[in-house]
Amino acid sequence: VVAPPAPAPAPVATPPSDNGTTTAARARVLAKPPVRKLAKDLGVDLAGVHASGPGGIVTREDVVAHAERSSVQKLTSYPDDEPWLAQGVVSPDGRQTRVPVRSVRKRTAEAMVASAFTAPHVTVLHTVDVTKTMKLVAALKEDRDFTDVKVTPLLVAAKAVLLAVKRHPQINASWDDAAQEIVYKHYVNLGIAAATPRGLVVPNIKDAHTLDLLGIAKALAGLTATARAGRTSVTDMSDGTITITNLGVFGIDTGTPILNPGESGILAFGAIRKQPWVHKGKVKPRWVTTLSFSFDHRLADGELGARFLSDVARVLEEPARGLVWS
Repeated sequence: VVAPPAPAPAPVATPPSDNGTTTAARARVLAKPPVRKLAKDLGVDLAGVHASGPGGIVTREDVVAHAERSSVQKLTSYPDDEPWLAQGVVSPDGRQTRVPVRSVRKRTAEAMVASAFTAPHVTVLHTVDVTKTMKLVAALKEDRDFTDVKVTPLLVAAKAVLLAVKRHPQINASWDDAAQEIVYKHYVNLGIAAATPRGLVVPNIKDAHTLDLLGIAKALAGLTATARAGRTSVTDMSDGTITITNLGVFGIDTGTPILNPGESGILAFGAIRKQPWVHKGKVKPRWVTTLSFSFDHRLADGELGARFLSDVARVLEEPARGLVWS
């Protein structure tokens, strides 16, 4: 009896490389032996490398560039690190996170663009000795009436702005383009620009012109706490008349801020630094800051803007002047 022939062995499949390419595919890649060795040392599959050499040959530079693109790169931040990235979509390479523009930041962006391209901005600057303001701040911190509130130079600046508005009420206005009218406000809703995790918000102290210094301090404290907690409402930010942005808290000397829509002016309060200053004919160390005031040139000419800023500076230079102007 003749035994039946043994079945033929099943063909063995050639295992693919790590990225799915076969050995034959790699062999078809044009590359010189040193380049192949470099690719092997760097763990680069030549089949996936873009060839820039003549005739489609892979060069040493091609291999190095591919290796750099494929390597894990250190990034500055990741979605789990920052709450403002939490709602975003990470790109496939992990190098970008796209976050939809929503809510406060969207409204702020739209308003700032509208303001920048609608109102003709003019900015004036003034450097002033605020040594007496710093002394006043130190004294108020020891005053029992101010025990429960935070006293900073911004408080004095806010009072200075209100006094300057009182002396130059025509600066407290808005331009109604639809009606072609200037709307003069007989009240001051003092805006305070605040940086929050949700973006820039500008809540305002309603009827700030009716408050004394302690009242302004309490209003500033409440406004700041609400903004930091992310609870600033649309009502809090509506109907502002003039604004202060405190750049000094970031160590910035000054800036040229964009008007809050519907307002005529915004004061940038810069960092206060001790520096040499001519005082009573002698060079002495004094506390000095730079103020800048941006205003709508449709509503105010250069003289009005300059006089307004000058009066703010005069109060900061000599706070006792506020007693005369109150």
